[in-house]
Amino acid sequence: MSAATPIRLLIADDHLVLRYGLKTFIEQQPDMQVVGEASNGAEARERFRALRPDVTLLDLRMTGFDGVEAIEAIRKDDPEARIIVLTIHKGDEAVYQAIRAGARGYLLKDVPFEDLMAAIRVVHAGGQCLPEEIARKMAERIRHDELTPREIAVLKLAAGGLSNKQIADRLQLAENTIKHYVVFALAKLGAQDRTHAVSLAIERGIIHIEDVDPQSTRRRPNER
Repeated sequence: MSAATPIRLLIADDHLVLRYGLKTFIEQQPDMQVVGEASNGAEARERFRALRPDVTLLDLRMTGFDGVEAIEAIRKDDPEARIIVLTIHKGDEAVYQAIRAGARGYLLKDVPFEDLMAAIRVVHAGGQCLPEEIARKMAERIRHDELTPREIAVLKLAAGGLSNKQIADRLQLAENTIKHYVVFALAKLGAQDRTHAVSLAIERGIIHIEDVDPQSTRRRPNER
């Protein structure tokens, strides 16, 4: 790659300071050029359509249209799109969802600058970039059965402290049905009880603290 034909990059992240810092560092590279920025997933898709960058750096947790949805949308427009996730989220579920959506690389935001530049070049050349730690999480996630949307919804409410009866009322289901969802979720996660299941789900990025219902504070940690 010569300076005459730089790698054209799009940066999508909802933090202005981070975008500015990335752009500053990237444009010090003679073989790279930042051609556009986006502050959310929907804007990332629009900017990708307009600019057709060689590589897109994309955060996972952005306002509105999130990162995984953006990856899916961009890949729908261009199946050959080269996307690198750059995020703080290292749970195995986050890795799994991003790679399944079509990301070519997955890096944490504390990655050394030199490693990020190397990853951009590898992905631009058609390769993939999954650091050893991330690859292990991906392998770990694949070994687990995937939770259903309903099981995830139940875990989110359980994380807010709702009892099975309260969850049943909220979802308009029978309490016995909720118990079954809890049992299935525990088995899939390899959890000992509800508290352990919620902890594992948060650790793996299946649910996020900001998604937990803030109106519920009552906790029954060992209810099955």
